[in-house]
Amino acid sequence: MTTLADITLDPARQRKAREYSRLSRRGSFLELGISLILLLVFLFTGASAKLATLLPFPLPWRAALYLLILAMGYGVIIAPLDYYYDFTLLHRYGLSAQALAGWLRDKAKALALFLSLGLCLIIAVYGLMGYLPTLWWLISALIVILLSLFLTWINPTLLMPLFFKLNPLEEGELKERLLNLSKRARVNIKNVLTMNLSSKFTTANAMLCGWGKSRRIIFSDTLLQEYSPDEIEVTLAHELGHHLHHDIAKLMAIQAIAFLLAFYLANLALKTGVVLFSFQGISDLAALPWLILVLAVLILLSQPLLNWYNRRIELAADKFALELSNNPQAFISLMAKLTNQNLSEAKPSRWAKFLFYDHPPYDERVGLARDYPVIASQDEVSEVAIK
Repeated sequence: MTTLADITLDPARQRKAREYSRLSRRGSFLELGISLILLLVFLFTGASAKLATLLPFPLPWRAALYLLILAMGYGVIIAPLDYYYDFTLLHRYGLSAQALAGWLRDKAKALALFLSLGLCLIIAVYGLMGYLPTLWWLISALIVILLSLFLTWINPTLLMPLFFKLNPLEEGELKERLLNLSKRARVNIKNVLTMNLSSKFTTANAMLCGWGKSRRIIFSDTLLQEYSPDEIEVTLAHELGHHLHHDIAKLMAIQAIAFLLAFYLANLALKTGVVLFSFQGISDLAALPWLILVLAVLILLSQPLLNWYNRRIELAADKFALELSNNPQAFISLMAKLTNQNLSEAKPSRWAKFLFYDHPPYDERVGLARDYPVIASQDEVSEVAIK
């Protein structure tokens, strides 16, 4: 019989995980550096002002064309890095099984979505700057918040199906077991879906996404095929914890506050930019790189705090999973298998955790499980979990 002491990580996989993490972070810093340099070059060489004067359209539409040119130019510059870090590196470390043609199709879909949303947003922002120069930041933030809510709502029903096939979990013993678990947690789940992650990746995952009637719990086919029923049950218990703790609503509320603060500070930065860069006003299209730069810096500065909060809610969901399933052995086994399969670092450095990790690392999650006292009675387990 397997004991907690027998469940360990694969040292060879951990060596590869450290290598892969180091290279991935290097790619993130390179992309960030190129983005900052491009924006600063546009600002300090006068290229931004020159491009703005060459576009003979009314302001909101001129802003959209400006953004399109900037985004396409950036895409061309960043394309080699994107190919290496998002395609070549994943294949080198055995994390992707996707063919180049499929990868390019997914990139095209993502680009189309990004440009569609970005162009609509920039038209709204510069239209508001022209008509409501004192309140543009507040209304723009509200638009972004509503857009974020809408995207969260349609994510499991419209966005994810663009990239993966989602199907209802098949009837059988496993589904019955998961339904029984949800009843113990007093949660009525009707929409448990499977995602064909194996068509593109070798990793495993599960998630709670959407809100209201669109909320779904989704398991990757790699997890359902390669993990034991006990491990899958613990995974569901974790997702049920997120549901009962209202974590999606909490994150959306924090995100809304962050958007309001970011646009307020961006408004102040644009006013400062009028003096620093001799813009004609906050709606001067030449200031768009400055606006993007300020918002990007604000997002970067807020990310460690958001990561910290997200790690807290993940640990709370882990605790709920242990209380509901009463199975720390399955939890530890699940964490070990996921860490091995997904090439995750079990114990990242403090700065890596601070900057990049929105989930607790393996050591913290397993430490929680090893300290968990197993409760003999299932009735006691249910009562503890619900409390």
